[in-house]
Amino acid sequence: MCGIAGLVGNFEQRRGVAAVATMVSALAHRGPDGEGLEVWSSAILGHRRLSILDLSGLGRQPMLSPDRKTAVVFNGAIYNFRELRAELENSGYRFLTQTDTEVLIHGHDAWGIDGLVAKIRGMFAFALWDEFRQKLFLVRDRLGVKPLIYANHNGSLAFASSVRALRLAGFVDDLDQDAVTEYLEFGYVTDDRSIYQGARKIPAATIVEWSNQGVTSRQYWKPPSIELSKKLAFEEVTEEAERLFVRAVERRLQADVRVGALLSGGVDSSLVCWAIAQLRSDIAAFTVGTPGDVGDETSDARATATFLGIDHHILNLSPDETPGLTELVSAYAEPFACASALGMLAVSQAVKREATVLVTGDGGDDVFLGYPEHRNLWFAQKFARSIPAGAGRLWLGLRESFPRRTLLKRLGSFVDYSIGGLGAVACAHDGLPVYQKYGLLGERLAQARISQRELPWSTESARNLMEEFLEYDRKTRFVGEYMTKVDGATMYHGLEARSPFLDQELWEFAASIPISLRLRHGGLKSVLRNIARRKLGERVATGPKRGFSIPVERWLAGRWRAKMAGLLRDSVLDREGWIRAAPALKLLNEVSPKGTAPSQLWYILVLESWLRFEKGEKPSFGSGHARTPEVGQPVSASKTPNASFPPAATDCLSPQP
Repeated sequence: MCGIAGLVGNFEQRRGVAAVATMVSALAHRGPDGEGLEVWSSAILGHRRLSILDLSGLGRQPMLSPDRKTAVVFNGAIYNFRELRAELENSGYRFLTQTDTEVLIHGHDAWGIDGLVAKIRGMFAFALWDEFRQKLFLVRDRLGVKPLIYANHNGSLAFASSVRALRLAGFVDDLDQDAVTEYLEFGYVTDDRSIYQGARKIPAATIVEWSNQGVTSRQYWKPPSIELSKKLAFEEVTEEAERLFVRAVERRLQADVRVGALLSGGVDSSLVCWAIAQLRSDIAAFTVGTPGDVGDETSDARATATFLGIDHHILNLSPDETPGLTELVSAYAEPFACASALGMLAVSQAVKREATVLVTGDGGDDVFLGYPEHRNLWFAQKFARSIPAGAGRLWLGLRESFPRRTLLKRLGSFVDYSIGGLGAVACAHDGLPVYQKYGLLGERLAQARISQRELPWSTESARNLMEEFLEYDRKTRFVGEYMTKVDGATMYHGLEARSPFLDQELWEFAASIPISLRLRHGGLKSVLRNIARRKLGERVATGPKRGFSIPVERWLAGRWRAKMAGLLRDSVLDREGWIRAAPALKLLNEVSPKGTAPSQLWYILVLESWLRFEKGEKPSFGSGHARTPEVGQPVSASKTPNASFPPAATDCLSPQP
């Protein structure tokens, strides 16, 4: 894992070199083991290195072909590089290093950029400069695990692993109004936008090509459609998933540094450690303990490690090791209010003392369907396919008067999804309407709108709800929140995270499994639980889903209340017209006696702290003084969605079934 940056096009060389050097410096935490910079008349490439393969100086980047006509800066890991290297060597190419990076140099020469990208398997963001053709290729991996952002600027194109690096080098500056609005809605900025005007995130599975003729973009991959495996029985699906999973784990153990595995009490990480044991790899498992907390997972993790006979280390977090706002806004280049990111930062800090590569269980819930909302939406889809066509109009005439209390609230939401499909689901959560209700938006956001809330309601969408939702979720929350959380936290501490569940072959297979098998008998991620049942027993297979979360809403109403009030009384957001501080302060005072604050106040606090940090001021609280993280408590923006239905779909465009 590394940090990459560069500049191509028309620029004054001295200033260009200084700008790229600034970006490289800003990415130092992503690559603490070295840096490099190479210059051509129309291109400058920069790199920060986290050494994983071939720790010698031969692995230095930018990596160049012998004639300097091809150069690459690379962030990530190519897991099938040894097979590709053998293929290239058989074609006469000579390798000088033991890195995966060199495969990109020779692979581009042999197969072209599209042929190369079609062959590589892994997580990656890389820039390849073709000096002969005067072209730059920016490439992001299929699932968007690694970030890559670019900006057009005065006849040139600048790129970097973070938008903060682009800003510090002067390529972007002004905040984007739509991105700020989107952040206030979700607690993160999706890949469709960037917090700074003029910066663009390269979408997952995309190649951006620059030349003197301009910039073009093309998608090179998309997941398969559901139902491709409908002829397979459940046990056959389980066996194939197990085979692909073990192979995916094996690929992620390749490294010349110490590799560890994260072991919680849950299904996904337990399966990772089981596969490592099956492969007879000498790799330690790490559990982050929270002694004395009711959600502490060390006993379950210890039982699994003992059963597998693997080396197991428990890393207990002390109260003063819980990261706070300083770490949060430092680690994430855009405002990021995922509260569980504080937990991930703590995990990364603890594990980095023992390992440089960490194998995790991220992605299992997303593709094998492990969230309660998956089951809820599947039931809504089945109901939508059973009701007559005219039922939609009937419901729309009744829904405004339908009581939204207790169980009737859930029932109303269920019917909304069955009638309105993705349009109903997309606005069935608290967000912009809460800010509007309490008058929290400043004049710059007075007319703010969220495009996701304007998706049309459609009975046709309802009948295909699962496929539409999974595609929507993959392009928004999965990349914008989940992948961002892991990359930001681990790279802040110079730690490379690898997840077998993000393997291309495993993901493609799982995505094609019929929903009825992934949610067999209404069970969440039934395929993975079946593997766990056969290999680890009922204790793991039937264990509840857990989350490493921080109760920030309670802290806002308690220990952080006075400090947040102080920030609101001298608010940068208020002075710049984004948020009205007085109504926010009033709301804080009103909710504090209840012991919890709405997530929107947490979003405002993170945005205020992030903006101050960008202006050179560090947050004055929430760092190094928090208690041990509380696991399993209610937290907004946690990786685990609500177990119940979201609230009723309101404040959207008028439904049109």
